Amino acid sequence: MNEGEKAYLELCEYILNNGTKKQDRTKTGTFSVFGQQIRFDLEKGFPLLTTKKVPFRLIASELLWFIKGDTNIRFLLQNRNHIWDEWAFKNWVSSAEYHGPDMTDFGNRSQTDDQFNTLYQEQMAIFTERILHEDDFAKKYGDLGAVYGKQWRAWKTSQHQTIDQLKNVIHSIQNNPDSRRHIVSAWNPEDIPNMALPPCHTLFQFYVAENKLSCQLYQRSADMFLGVPFNIASYALLTHLIAHECGLGVGEFVHTFGDAHIYTNHVDQVKTQLARNPKNLPSLKLNEEKMSIFDFDMDDIGLEGYDPYPAIKAPVAV
Repeated sequence: MNEGEKAYLELCEYILNNGTKKQDRTKTGTFSVFGQQIRFDLEKGFPLLTTKKVPFRLIASELLWFIKGDTNIRFLLQNRNHIWDEWAFKNWVSSAEYHGPDMTDFGNRSQTDDQFNTLYQEQMAIFTERILHEDDFAKKYGDLGAVYGKQWRAWKTSQHQTIDQLKNVIHSIQNNPDSRRHIVSAWNPEDIPNMALPPCHTLFQFYVAENKLSCQLYQRSADMFLGVPFNIASYALLTHLIAHECGLGVGEFVHTFGDAHIYTNHVDQVKTQLARNPKNLPSLKLNEEKMSIFDFDMDDIGLEGYDPYPAIKAPVAV
């Protein structure tokens, strides 16, 4: 029984039925609840949702981007990953150097606005090509600021030193497994103004028991339909990778939410997903010859037995 996905679907249904109607930064509007939790037993399969197809390769390449400490979307584009494009694109089309058609409201426009969507696709294609092939342009408009990778790998202190939180937590798990300080934080108040998007998944903690590694994530803001399926799989993959390096099995992934919400323009899509019954989970396959998570690349990570329902498209609120 796919209990973790069942819990995810039950939470989505609860939000639709009981959520408070709220406005938000994107001006889209949400149905929202506060303070929820779901759990996934990682020994029973890799928690990639089966009630809609979720693109695992995008999740894996984004996680490797975080692990590298990278904050520029060029790496993602080189891996055909476009999930962060809109935030970088917004910086360009809002700048004095942009002279194309007005794109500043692209995040809130209807997907049925064909003329606008055509212009948007044309400008986005120009933008991504320039990021890939023009170093100065990529440096200026491809960088998202002090987002996840920077905080994980190069947290700046008041003493002008740098803390590699990810390396430190792996060392701590290996050398003091019973510690209650296996924590990595992406929420750096000083750097929030310098981020394209303040971290939604803000803090995670590891726990070792019975030779198994578990992870709990606190997510301050959770887009239940589009974002959370990525977050579940990403932190499950991170837990597997660190457990592999530390010679441990895997235990649970515990997902704790602050503001868990469904955007008003995702309601029909959520209802479509709720009508589907979860299938068996896939299995994760890692290259056993690679030991350090910092040595992994895309060819070292794969899935077996993933047989989901078709994808369900929905607009991203930027």
